Amino acid sequence: MFMKWWTGDLFKRSIVVAMSVSLVFAGGCSLLPKEQEEEVLPEINPPQISKKPEYEVTTANLETKVPVIGKVISLEEETLFFTLDGKNLKELYVKAGQTVKAGQVIGELDVDTLVKSLRSERLSFKKEEIAMKDTLRQRDEMDPIEFEERSIAFEERRQKLVDMEEEIAKASLTAPFSGTIVTLNVQKGDLIKAYAPIAIVADTSKMVPAAKLSKSELEKVAVGMEVVANISNVGTFKGKVKQLPIKAEDQNNNNGGMGGGDSKLERPEDFMIVEIKDLPSTVNRGAPLSLNIITKRTENAIVIPPSALRSIGSRTYVQVVEADGKREVDVEVGQQTPTQIEILQGLKPGQKVVGR
Repeated sequence: MFMKWWTGDLFKRSIVVAMSVSLVFAGGCSLLPKEQEEEVLPEINPPQISKKPEYEVTTANLETKVPVIGKVISLEEETLFFTLDGKNLKELYVKAGQTVKAGQVIGELDVDTLVKSLRSERLSFKKEEIAMKDTLRQRDEMDPIEFEERSIAFEERRQKLVDMEEEIAKASLTAPFSGTIVTLNVQKGDLIKAYAPIAIVADTSKMVPAAKLSKSELEKVAVGMEVVANISNVGTFKGKVKQLPIKAEDQNNNNGGMGGGDSKLERPEDFMIVEIKDLPSTVNRGAPLSLNIITKRTENAIVIPPSALRSIGSRTYVQVVEADGKREVDVEVGQQTPTQIEILQGLKPGQKVVGR
């Protein structure tokens, strides 16, 4: 009896202990910190080696050009100036853009003082003429030396009158030929310096594109070369080099004759002249333009881009793409432009080459 009670009690106690342990573990687990979820890392792909570009060998028309900047000038134009110095401009008879005829007076300087002096000298010279006539009548009675001295003095007075007349004549400026006043640098009352440009008269029926060339540019250009002219606000025209300048510009940086000052008067002989048959009559003198002089042209040339050409020392070659890989091929180079290189030997159209 005692044994049965003890066994049953022991079974109940075991159940209680087991339940207590379960509660303890359950409570302990709830007190532990929550585990962090594992971070999912993105898949890292190994870097791919970039494939070099491939270009097809083609044909093209190549042109080597010499670009220059210029302007429209007249083949017949002249800069007008006075040779008298320190005189005021008394009268100005023209305006810019006005048409003038050959011999027409452009302006006059104030030489009233010279005119008065000339008038006085002429009156005095009349007395000298009367005295000289008496001297000639008495020549046989005079000492030869005295007669010679009087004759020289008389000629000096006469030459003085001629010189004064010529000086006064310089005060008038006239048009050398019929044309248009394209530039006018003065106004009435201005103090004029000798040889300072006053105006430019030009025959506007003889307008041509022109440009000044540097020495290096002149070495590349020849008469007869084709030219493409782009005239601002007018259009693009084709022509040929008609005339080269007598002397190239000393500086290598070409200014196209657009700048400068009055220290050097421009002449058509200073420019490279371009002949264009269909140049519009509305083109104005001085209009800026750009010229591309074609110094060399090759029709249907085999070409590749510059990035496909390789060189080591004196060797020039390309990498040709073939079915089983790449092959190095030596080539002979011809004409070159900024975007294309002519291949004289080594390649055929349709092949592919590898760029860098």
